[in-house]
Amino acid sequence: MFSFCTDPSLLPDWQWMACYLTTGKHMSIYTSVLTVLLLLAITAPAALAFGFAGASAARSRIAPLSWLGKGYIAIVRGVPDIAFFLFFVIALDQMIEYVRHRALCPDWSEPIRQGNDFVVCAAAKMPLGTAPQWVHETYGFFTAVFTFAIVFGAFAANVLFGAMRAVPRAQLETAEAYGMSPRQTFLRVLVPQMWVYALPGLSNLWMVLIKATPLLFLLGVEDIVYWARELGGTKTERFTEYPHGDWRMWYFLALLVFYLLFTRASEVVLGRIMARLTLGQATTGGEAQRKAA
Repeated sequence: MFSFCTDPSLLPDWQWMACYLTTGKHMSIYTSVLTVLLLLAITAPAALAFGFAGASAARSRIAPLSWLGKGYIAIVRGVPDIAFFLFFVIALDQMIEYVRHRALCPDWSEPIRQGNDFVVCAAAKMPLGTAPQWVHETYGFFTAVFTFAIVFGAFAANVLFGAMRAVPRAQLETAEAYGMSPRQTFLRVLVPQMWVYALPGLSNLWMVLIKATPLLFLLGVEDIVYWARELGGTKTERFTEYPHGDWRMWYFLALLVFYLLFTRASEVVLGRIMARLTLGQATTGGEAQRKAA
């Protein structure tokens, strides 16, 4: 807040706008941008870890493990994202509270399911009702991160599974002929070479993940879209000292520019990573680089 913001009604247009954009409540939309970036920074490697585990399980020679990996890919990919987000967060939250309830309140005599209500003792609440607000917000955020990682991990697993199968079989047979164990062949030959085949699919998945961040609102996280709608709506002098009309179009236009710039920056970075991975590889990209050189 600037020093000249004492009486907004007397300010010229540019000073009024400067004061309006730096109010305490308006800072929430700037903080929500950091929330979105933090979500992406944590979710991307987590989803990649889930994907690698799922793809490795799917190609396993152990039948139950292979069924588990392929089942994870098929089930999560077959359910609409919104339906999975709404179901999984509630189910995960109730599962955690149920386990805590059984451990912390063994003398509880009332049923947990009471009609449409899920009732546990106060000590089993997650987080506790007496916990500060930041604990509730942090819990909601990491629940959202885990849900995003599960969903996009299934898509990443499908991409990585296809990339593993795209590595020429002759490469693996040569490694086996040199006496490498299946584990060594997997880690030293298959995994390093699969990334060049997986990166196009993972690049698309990264773009989809960026566009899916507004779903945070469904998970109870006050994200950038929530604050754009909240701050852009009509405000009267009764509720704020900075009254304005319906500005949601301008707020959502700013969001459009933000996401376009972010995806463009992602395309540049991913393009450089792809060029680095295909250098010297027996692929179309590597062949194009050799001809250009």
